[in-house]
Amino acid sequence: MIYQSNLQKFYREKIIPDMIKKFGYTSIMEVPILKKIVVHQGVGSSVMDKKLIDHSMNEITNITGQKAIFCYSKHDESGFKLRKGMPIGVKVTLRRIRMYEFLERLIVISLPRVRDFNGLKENSFDNYGNYNMGIMEQIIYPEINIDKIKKNMGMNITFVTSAKKNEEAKSLLSLFGIPFKKK
Repeated sequence: MIYQSNLQKFYREKIIPDMIKKFGYTSIMEVPILKKIVVHQGVGSSVMDKKLIDHSMNEITNITGQKAIFCYSKHDESGFKLRKGMPIGVKVTLRRIRMYEFLERLIVISLPRVRDFNGLKENSFDNYGNYNMGIMEQIIYPEINIDKIKKNMGMNITFVTSAKKNEEAKSLLSLFGIPFKKK
């Protein structure tokens, strides 16, 4: 038997029929899916302190459960003392089971730990059905040891869907359980 996460089962059993009913799709293949989740952390201050980027890599790897990769600068910028090819960020692209497990931990464990959390903004969709959110501190994740943090850094999380419209993507993500702000 093949392992499936809870959200994967929930998508097949509940979300697909709800989306077909709501948007009137004629086939299951028309229902939007969550393709991937990209977790990115920019570490601009790593130009001065090289150990910061290594700590960032370890934190993102612990949070996502997948080895992170460096993002390198594409050109020189003398105002920031930045040279081409220097590591300035860390990212992870999650797909399949790891993506669903990360999403479940984000919704159930991490987002409720955000201070003064009222929900996520609805206007962070691009016009291609993708959603971007930012997290101010990495300490909301239980995988992070607060005593070993060198610097509080935020991260960006991008949900890439196959939806054609923002309305479809918002409906898909809210059915998964992502809490949007109430109007």
